[in-house]
Amino acid sequence: MRTPKTIALLALSLALFSFAGHSQNGTAFGLRAGLNYGANGDYFESIGSNAQNPERNIGYHVGLFGKFGNSIFFKPELVYTATKSDYDSDEFSVKKLDLPLLVGLKVLGPLNVFGGPSVQYILDIDFEGLSARNIENDLTLGLNFGIGVSFNKFGVDLRYERGFNSNEATFITNNFGTNVSSRIDTRPEQLILSLSLAL
Repeated sequence: MRTPKTIALLALSLALFSFAGHSQNGTAFGLRAGLNYGANGDYFESIGSNAQNPERNIGYHVGLFGKFGNSIFFKPELVYTATKSDYDSDEFSVKKLDLPLLVGLKVLGPLNVFGGPSVQYILDIDFEGLSARNIENDLTLGLNFGIGVSFNKFGVDLRYERGFNSNEATFITNNFGTNVSSRIDTRPEQLILSLSLAL
């Protein structure tokens, strides 16, 4: 079921990169990778009504970017992201494709600021080896904004990412013969540190 959405997401990103490749001054195409530090939303069990807040953890990302424009620029990206959250002794992981569509502005010298929406397609989720019974939406929308510096072909940026809407994943566990339903909000909230290299 997810294959058509994946193909559509890849086709959109390729079209954006192709458009960037035929643009004016400031055009670049390259690689991007780095670390994520953050968490997903609250964890609930059907046997209790109290929410359990996640502990932040470190993840990673790797992907491609296109950039066109100079003082004002458009920067689409296609990124594979893996994140983790800890709930007591249990670990919840999310693997997804992100398609940030960023608009940026050069501020002073190599310094720039940027922001924009990010389309997020969830590839896989895991909660201590349990499979998800259901996830509300595997295609969601978030927001990225941050600050960066560029030196010739190299760049560094720090950004904040937040999902717009809650997106719950449901897990079923057997607790002494009784099925217990657990829910986790998969919406990310994280800081992202990236290194980029223009090819």
